[in-house]
Amino acid sequence: MPYRRLPNTDQARLRALRIAVDVADNTAAQSLLFSQKLFIEAKSFLPHFEQAIMRYNENRTSQASLGKRVAEAGKLARLYLSHYIQVFNMCITRGEIKPEARELLGLNVDHSTIPDISSDQQLLYWGNKIVEGEERRSIGNKIYNPSIAVVKIKLLQFTEIYNSHRDMIQTIGKYHEKLDEIRDKADELILNIWNEVEGALQPIDSNEKRDICSSYGIVYFYRPNERQKAFLSMS
Repeated sequence: MPYRRLPNTDQARLRALRIAVDVADNTAAQSLLFSQKLFIEAKSFLPHFEQAIMRYNENRTSQASLGKRVAEAGKLARLYLSHYIQVFNMCITRGEIKPEARELLGLNVDHSTIPDISSDQQLLYWGNKIVEGEERRSIGNKIYNPSIAVVKIKLLQFTEIYNSHRDMIQTIGKYHEKLDEIRDKADELILNIWNEVEGALQPIDSNEKRDICSSYGIVYFYRPNERQKAFLSMS
């Protein structure tokens, strides 16, 4: 015997509620297979559910777009910062700047390696440390191509986009929590409507009754062995 399956996606939930509301809108109250109370609840709830899904999806789309901008700005900031450190170390190698100057930038005095800036957090940490250290360095040669001013601009651009992206993720988290609550209400409404419809036609022991239930949005599935039997019976 086919079994019913409750919706497990937002679009399936919307479809189930829309069908139920549409049937109720076009059926006389005395002929409707679920209560007017449920009909009023579903009709009032549906636009709120649709709006919650729309807002969540819109923010997800914006977050994805902003995520690409974060990656692009981060790539450019890493390029400028790493080049700056390389030029700084070259100046030390040429004797134009004393090795001790590395300490002001938070770097190891005895090594010319570039710190790990592969993650966004590391880029922000070392970027701020290098910029602040170089701005404190008041003696010795200034670094050009790139200058610290240009490096600072690239880091500020990245920081602005990074913070916007982080705020967007937090906003999406709030929308997701709210949507989870609304989903629970949607599932409760759908379950109650389907239970009442099936209850009005019990027992559900014929294709005709299942067809009526299906017209209210109830979804039935055949088990694999049942599908095979149905196929063989038609052969």
